[in-house]
Amino acid sequence: MERKNAWKSYSKTDLKKLEELCEGYKDYLFNGKTEREGVKFIIEKVKAAGYISLEDAISKKKKLKAGDKIYAVCMGKTVALFNIGKKNLEEGMNILGAHLDSPRLDVKQNPLYESKDLAYLDTHYYGGIKKYQWVTLPLAIHGVVAKTDGTTVDIVIGEDENDPVFCVTDILIHLAQDQMVKKASVAVEGENLDLLIGSKPLEIKSSKDGKDDKKNKKDLVKQQVLEILKKKYGIAEEDFISAELEIVPAGKPRDMGLDKSMIIAYGQDDKVCAYTSLVAQLAVKSPEKTSCTLLVDKEEIGSVGATGMQSKFFENSVAEILELAGYTGNLSLRRCLQNSSMLSSDVSAGYDPLYASCFEAKNAAYLGRGMVFNKFTGSRGKSGSNDANAEYIGRLRGILEKNKVYYQTAELGKVDVGGGGTIAYILSLYGMEVVDCGVAVLNMHAPWEVTSKADIFETEKGYEAFLKEA
Repeated sequence: MERKNAWKSYSKTDLKKLEELCEGYKDYLFNGKTEREGVKFIIEKVKAAGYISLEDAISKKKKLKAGDKIYAVCMGKTVALFNIGKKNLEEGMNILGAHLDSPRLDVKQNPLYESKDLAYLDTHYYGGIKKYQWVTLPLAIHGVVAKTDGTTVDIVIGEDENDPVFCVTDILIHLAQDQMVKKASVAVEGENLDLLIGSKPLEIKSSKDGKDDKKNKKDLVKQQVLEILKKKYGIAEEDFISAELEIVPAGKPRDMGLDKSMIIAYGQDDKVCAYTSLVAQLAVKSPEKTSCTLLVDKEEIGSVGATGMQSKFFENSVAEILELAGYTGNLSLRRCLQNSSMLSSDVSAGYDPLYASCFEAKNAAYLGRGMVFNKFTGSRGKSGSNDANAEYIGRLRGILEKNKVYYQTAELGKVDVGGGGTIAYILSLYGMEVVDCGVAVLNMHAPWEVTSKADIFETEKGYEAFLKEA
């Protein structure tokens, strides 16, 4: 049952649409490298499409009806979009669910120090990474600093061509004999992923009598960094305590390959599914069943916290939607959630011929062969997975084939090699039908990941068909 390569089917019109979609996607990748930036980008797009905030709808006691469009935000990091359909909400919704967070380095709360005339920021890595992949790369700082007066300062350093960039250093090969015999997992230690940010000492001005200022001469490189931060951003060292600063690869997404058939960029797990879900949500104008796109935070660390899928944000938002639509009582909420259908929009491991021993070729995802269904995730004996019903898969196959969407099925590597998880199992706890479905990725969880433009195109088509017909 080898699946066909989607590229072979495209007309000139298809190729034009494909490139337009991928150009928009690259813009999103560059402008939405963090969860907060992603949510801002998304809100701007949905407001232009006629969506109003749930808070405004509640304050105005708006009576929701078919055709109304609502967005809800949790702490600036998670967003839910609702396009109210013609059918009774108790019959359920069609839901796309992706995550906005990606593996990275986070700046610690007491991070800034100087050692031997070099200034560093201490970091703690976020999500599953190969630590050795993060050294020597040009890196950027993105995030927010919350001050005690209630104001926040947005930080982006390293993306403008006139900005400086940063890096985590590595030992030169000439002195690396001890490092080279270590396991890859410990060749670079987590505590050594500190960001080099300065080397120039603060100039100490002399007093009128020719004597140096009595200002503390210790850690002058660190003091220079603090002077720059104070002058440019109005922040002090104490403000790191209430900051969320993320270290990500600097630079724009790029077309990859002589044929420009692929995209290489940071954060495609899972921004590739988040963006295609957003585009599909906006493309559906008058759905029969309410269409919903849920874009969440914290998936890479277990979907925990107030902005993760395990929080009550989504459930509470649906309850508010039902109330505004005239439904009362907890039973309507339970029926709505149980009767919903969901695609857990998350990526799959693309087959890499250079590492063929990690894959079972008949059940692997291949670049260029369309959107990927993972009936189950988890590890080894399907531990920790959501194993979707055959009937649901059959129904989805019918929708995709009717709409001429290229799709394939896959597992995440050989049975005893590894595994992974998504948000699918959390939504399945409501009793709704859920299956993982997204784009195949090479270099997954590396600073620069690779996807096929054809798979991005087919996945958006598939998501759109799902929202309209599931």
